[in-house]
Amino acid sequence: MGLPAPTIRRAYVLDDEATIRTFVCRVLNHNGYSAAQFSSTPSLLETLAVEPPEILVLDLSLGHSDAVEVIQHLERLSYRGKVLLISGRDEDTLREIQHIGLRRGLTMLRPLGKPFGANELKQRLEAEGELHEIALEGPANVTIDLAEAIDKNWLELWYQPKINLKLLTVCGAEALIRARHPIHGVVAPAGFLPPPNDPLYEPLSRFVISRAMEDWSRFAGLGYFLEIAVNIPVSVISAADFVNLVRASLPKDPQFLGLVIEVTENEVVEKADLFREIANQLRLYDVFLSIDDFGSAYSTLSRMLDLPFAEIKLDRRFVSKSGHDPLKGAICQAVIDLAHRFGALACAEGVETIEEFSVLSDWGCDIAQGYFFAKPMPAEMLVSTVLASSSPFHQRAQGIRHRGLGSVPT
Repeated sequence: MGLPAPTIRRAYVLDDEATIRTFVCRVLNHNGYSAAQFSSTPSLLETLAVEPPEILVLDLSLGHSDAVEVIQHLERLSYRGKVLLISGRDEDTLREIQHIGLRRGLTMLRPLGKPFGANELKQRLEAEGELHEIALEGPANVTIDLAEAIDKNWLELWYQPKINLKLLTVCGAEALIRARHPIHGVVAPAGFLPPPNDPLYEPLSRFVISRAMEDWSRFAGLGYFLEIAVNIPVSVISAADFVNLVRASLPKDPQFLGLVIEVTENEVVEKADLFREIANQLRLYDVFLSIDDFGSAYSTLSRMLDLPFAEIKLDRRFVSKSGHDPLKGAICQAVIDLAHRFGALACAEGVETIEEFSVLSDWGCDIAQGYFFAKPMPAEMLVSTVLASSSPFHQRAQGIRHRGLGSVPT
């Protein structure tokens, strides 16, 4: 029985300058790739469709073509490798083209300005992607019809990692709805979510729960056992068939860590008695309640005492600049302490700076999410850029809610 054939790590270079193509290919070959160079877009795309590379090095200006046109073709081809943009143009232009690729679901490495050396190129090749800039959405003023988005399968889930601040590992991810419009690209929720209590929230919630659990199984198949959180309005949770929907959607895998349902503080307080019964029923199936945007409403704590919540999420308004604002800092510390007294976890959302990360860790916050770690991203990008990363925020295949505070095995 012979040895298996070695895996070929293909890399393609598309640039209209022969000297650049030759130099880049030489560096790629030296770093373990089998590199091929192309001077025209049609020849590249013809080869790529048959044998897609692990990485594509792409110049912005290509004579009779350009990087935007190539990116559009890559999306149509469902290209799943990495793209590295190179150009002598200004940094803003490079980043704008990078963002176009991100909006179209491609894995874009941080662009490289010409001229560059072999070491700079090598560093880009070794990167797994940009953790802070991998998920940019389309124009903020675009609005689309949710019913049409559901009917035409435009909806998808993106994920923002949740970081265990004690171990600096990824312990879960929040699922966030997006719509991929054929013309406008990725549309944020503000562009298609209806007013509260709209009947369309029922089919939307069905999609969110079903897709999140499908994605959990995909992650688990790769060895990443994440605890997924979804946002569901109380109007849907209180419907007669909601528990049955959740129960039928949950994975049967014994390593399933449970589903987290995030609901806003004011919604829970308004329907505390009804919600208490539903929440206790959901806990029987390892479905847990997280109080989102805590502190944004002005509820009385007495109405929350009997609610079986497992997590309190600090509103980003208090997290922002909490290390420099004594009042915000005091509120954060009080909420963290309150969560622990309830036997729950404290999660800070909207963490954007090293200072916020540092003070929240010092105050005993359990979990954090925000642009400091990563923006929301498509499921496949979560795997390729965060879970598979060699950064300290890697996933340890264990959750924390079932095992109590701070007891995740390393």
